[in-house]
Amino acid sequence: MDTGTEFGLVDPEGGDIEGDEWEPIDVSDTEADRIARDRDREFEQFQERIKDADQFKVEQSVFDDATFAALYKLVQDGHVEAFGGPLSTGKEANVYHALGDDREVAVKVYRINASNFRQMRDYLEGDPRFEGLGGNKKDVVLAWTKKELSNLERARRAGVRAPEPIATERNVLVMEYIGNEEGRARRLGEVEIENPETAYEVLREYMRRLYSAGLIHGDLSEYNVVFDEGQLVVIDLGQAVTVHHPNSRDFLERDCENVANFFARQGVETDPDALLEFVTDPEPDPSRD
Repeated sequence: MDTGTEFGLVDPEGGDIEGDEWEPIDVSDTEADRIARDRDREFEQFQERIKDADQFKVEQSVFDDATFAALYKLVQDGHVEAFGGPLSTGKEANVYHALGDDREVAVKVYRINASNFRQMRDYLEGDPRFEGLGGNKKDVVLAWTKKELSNLERARRAGVRAPEPIATERNVLVMEYIGNEEGRARRLGEVEIENPETAYEVLREYMRRLYSAGLIHGDLSEYNVVFDEGQLVVIDLGQAVTVHHPNSRDFLERDCENVANFFARQGVETDPDALLEFVTDPEPDPSRD
């Protein structure tokens, strides 16, 4: 089956995928923390403008001083020029539409007081990038933000269509906006799939490529895959773990069950065990390093 015809499989960017993402991720204070401590008039004026903006008035609980400072730093660095309305809200993070240097971007703001803080630790513990990470809630959320940027970079190098990460500052991630003038791209579960067999072939190939790159999504379902200009795009890779994570097999089996069951409801002949076998049969197998 030519899965590239309709949904355009992305070519891997070549070379050895393994890289510096396995180096420990630093969660020490950032420039935003310094700005928050050393408040000046320009920062305070920026903070008041954001607080007064209609799209943020009901969401001020998301922003502490250091989060405002992170947004301020991203604006200073030219990654964000103007903010739009919310694209999604959740217990973990809010995502906002914004204008970047020369294109539309998505700004993901992770909540420092995330309600599923303990669940975050379940995904971080055992990941070689976070050895020695303590129990401080701020450090966990900052690590999670940098982890998503790292995972997006690795997925894209492996040939998986995912949002391009642009910049991160503290608990804020700027990335490619997936959508058009009509709004954000629709999730797989929100659209009528014209060719579910082809979509399934593409998604299982993406799962295999992630595994070959040493990653497992960990929360893959019809809610974390969107359509963009006829292509499938995998989103929300913050929780993705390495294949060496102690719970990686459980996460992968759950992903396979979610994906197989969804496409079975679309009339595709699928089987979670067969999908698992396909995903875990790359050459070489990164889990045996």
